[in-house]
Amino acid sequence: MTGSDIPSSFRLAYVPGVTPTKWVRVWHERLPDTPLELVQATAADAPGLLADGGADAGLVRLPVDRDVLAAIPLYTETTVVVIPKDHVATAAEEVSLAELADEIVLHPLDDVLDWETLPGRPAVERPATTADAIELVAAGVGVLLVPQSLARLHHRKDLTYRPVPETPESRVALSWPQAEEAPDLVEEFIGIVRGRTVNSTRGRAATPQRPTAKAKAKEKVKGKRAGTGGGQGGARHKPAAGRKPSPGGRAGGQSGKRGKPRGR
Repeated sequence: MTGSDIPSSFRLAYVPGVTPTKWVRVWHERLPDTPLELVQATAADAPGLLADGGADAGLVRLPVDRDVLAAIPLYTETTVVVIPKDHVATAAEEVSLAELADEIVLHPLDDVLDWETLPGRPAVERPATTADAIELVAAGVGVLLVPQSLARLHHRKDLTYRPVPETPESRVALSWPQAEEAPDLVEEFIGIVRGRTVNSTRGRAATPQRPTAKAKAKEKVKGKRAGTGGGQGGARHKPAAGRKPSPGGRAGGQSGKRGKPRGR
């Protein structure tokens, strides 16, 4: 990627609960001349945003339409139940679905978990958002099941959460519009999230990197060492101590002349 082939910026969408900070930091280190623009989107809106070209790539929640979007799964989140700090369930390290059977389990309209059968008892009406459901939990109306990152995102001092095994889990993926070949900057970001080194190119030309001050210092030292050779490269090696060079070049110090024949 050189010259006019490099887009002016890279737009990365991300959904609530996903934290792209560490990958954005690596991006700025590797491509300091290509700005990265973060675009926040809801889990429901993110796939459409990518399909319509509103972002170059996105950190989304699966599933997505694989006929429209490519996706690389990154990780799977633990599902937790958000409860008041004085709830009886806080006595355990984790909570089973059976223990929530008599609880009002809130099911917001933006729920990202794929439930076959909703646990617990349903609320009179569904909250519009997860944030609204968190407020209802704090008011003692019910409990809420969400991916752990969303429980952390909506943290409150009067609430806590516990893992709930055997529940649907949310998978986070890097996604971008389907194409025969991913654009160069998308490939760059794929390499970052997969932990590739800066020299790993997957068959593409490596992006020129600016030499660091440390690298420049090493090159300078190498240059000085090369200059101290003083023309010794063409000098002959001295013979080993205790041995004289043979005039004729033969081993064993022989002169190379034939000896006189002995008299018969």
